[in-house]
Amino acid sequence: MTRLTLEKNQLFIYLLAISLGVILGINAPQTSSLLGVMLWPLLGLLLYATFTQVPLIHLQQAFYQPKFLLAAITGNFVFIPLIVAGLMLVAPDNPAVRLGILLVLLVPCTDWFITFTQLGRGDSNLAIAFSPISLLLQIILLPFYLWLFLGHEITISLAHRNMLWAFVGLIIFPLLLAWFTQKWADSHALGEKIIHKLAWFPVILLATVLFIISATQVNVVRGSVSLLANLLLIFILFLAIAALIAKLLSRLLQLSSTQGRVLAFSFGSRNSFVMLPLALALPVGYELAAVVIVFQSLVELLGMLIFLWWVPKHLFP
Repeated sequence: MTRLTLEKNQLFIYLLAISLGVILGINAPQTSSLLGVMLWPLLGLLLYATFTQVPLIHLQQAFYQPKFLLAAITGNFVFIPLIVAGLMLVAPDNPAVRLGILLVLLVPCTDWFITFTQLGRGDSNLAIAFSPISLLLQIILLPFYLWLFLGHEITISLAHRNMLWAFVGLIIFPLLLAWFTQKWADSHALGEKIIHKLAWFPVILLATVLFIISATQVNVVRGSVSLLANLLLIFILFLAIAALIAKLLSRLLQLSSTQGRVLAFSFGSRNSFVMLPLALALPVGYELAAVVIVFQSLVELLGMLIFLWWVPKHLFP
């Protein structure tokens, strides 16, 4: 089996992992709680493996396409937050759910959107070049967005010690380690082989993480089935509007079809499992935020399967 085959079938792998986790959580709750100890190391390894696939040392390549870069940055960091603001008007009146929606929808994907761009016949080189810029901008802008949506006092109260440790230990540290790995790989053949091998890890590790979360959070999920049904409409609306914004910006800036496809996949895919550690580190009472993020990632993957047909054939033919 090739890595591309693994990535193409990742939705089914994740659904299987979640189903097995739910079964374990219901039938052996004591065993499932022991799995929680493995969650944080696995998340750290997942994010490190993911970040090694983002070309952090090749930022300058994206600047050779200024019109695309303008469209990608404006769409992801101006128009998308405006969409989220509109969707929040119909979001459930639950602080944990609303925070989960904000965490998962405000930041664009930096990894599997490249795979979807490639499968959807977009300019994958351009997607690779934009990815590190997207990652750095979202790390800088996310605190500002949360302050803007939630207010100063709520943002400060959420940024307690556990969440700060999660941000530094599971996002900043793996990001720096990935940068050093790429720097080393630039001059060592062994480093290139290691990065190539690490490309197999994200799907496998994310499936393991989803299995553990499902097993340990099954009671939260069972009590929020009706809530997830309401969220389904929000996430579907988001995907549809994101695609239309990609079309609008592509026309305004006269981008090519292959560039427009990159925009569609970038706007439609979100950085769900990079935000997952932050949601899991939230105070007691915010457990639903992690459930929202996992649910959105599944809706998004189903949406991407539709995008793979619709974007190259109809939206950007």
